[in-house]
Order: sequence, then structure tokens, then C-alpha cells
Amino acid sequence: MIRLYGIRASRAARCIWMLEELGLEYENVPVSFLGDAQKPEYLAINPNGRVPALVDDDGTVVWESLAINLYLAEKYDRGLRPRSAAERGHALQWSFWAATEVESGVVDAFVHRVMLPEGQRDAAIADAGEAKLQRPLPVLDRHLAERSYLLGEAFTVADLNVCSVLGIARVARIDLAKQPHVQRWLAACLSRPAAQKAFGPFSG
Repeated sequence: MIRLYGIRASRAARCIWMLEELGLEYENVPVSFLGDAQKPEYLAINPNGRVPALVDDDGTVVWESLAINLYLAEKYDRGLRPRSAAERGHALQWSFWAATEVESGVVDAFVHRVMLPEGQRDAAIADAGEAKLQRPLPVLDRHLAERSYLLGEAFTVADLNVCSVLGIARVARIDLAKQPHVQRWLAACLSRPAAQKAFGPFSG
């Protein structure tokens, strides 16, 4: 059976979403990023000491959440896999874009507006995190103005990966008023039953 290491309150939730979308049987092994990930038995799976990591039923090991999802889409398909070299390139493009252009800002806003206890939050860090998004979000909004999903009219791994990064924007009180197409797309992605199972109260 497929084993996914990590807890839901981590980037492992992205991979739980993918596994649920694909309808695969899997075991979610609870590994906390605060301590368990540094234990020798887990470092043998992911030497970086971070979650998540996936061990497929054939023994293949993949770590990095967005890479895990791309791997699962490619192997198990179920309609989420890109259909051409161009689509594969664009799925990679948007996944990397989410990690490099969006994630740090979203995380800073979420951590300092929601996650940390009130007394440990720094509003300046949260606001700076949101400010980081003022350049990339219009790029996404313009792209989605011409299509329902990132690769066209069908939901794919590209949407899952990018939405799994940006999906907590509303919970983090990030203002998306100027990005109506992003708002529409986020709502469509996060309303999917598999997303609801993965993210629960943080599903927008």
C-alpha cells in the first residue's frame, strides 16, 4: 500500500488531496515536522528531515509535496495528468511558480495572522507577506481570465498544486478583491470533495 508520511497540518495535506482525487488506497503515517522528521528511521526515507514523503507500493520514494503530486498524476492518471509535452511543461511551470513566487508570502501571512498564538504574531511580517503577492497574483488572474483552469477547461494536477499553495489565502485574510478570476478558480478547486477531505476547515 502507498504510504504518505506527514501530518495534515503540514504540506502533506497537498498530497492527501491528490491521493483522494485519484481514489487510491493509502496509509497516512503521522510524522510531525517538529521532531519526528529528525528521527533516524524517517531520515532513511527523506534525508532532508522534512515532510511529506511518499513511499509507493513498488518501493519508489518521492519527497517534496509538489513533486509527489506530479509523480502521482503521471503514474496513476485518472484524468489529472497533462496530455502533451506542452501541458507537462506548463504543469511544471505553474508548480514551480507557486513554490517560488507565492508560497513564502502566503505562509508569512497565515503564520502571523492565524497559526501563531496572538502574542507571538507580528503584523508587519504578515503584511509584508501579503505585499509579496501583489506582483504574482495579477499574473495568475490574467491567465485565468481566458480559461476555467490553468491548462484549459479541465482540472489537472497543475490546478491542484497551485491551489494547494494559495488555498489558505482567505483564511490568512489576504485580499483577493482585485483578482476575481483567481477567486472564482479557488472556489471551484476548493469545493472539490477531495480538497474538503484534505483541508477541512482551511479549505477556504
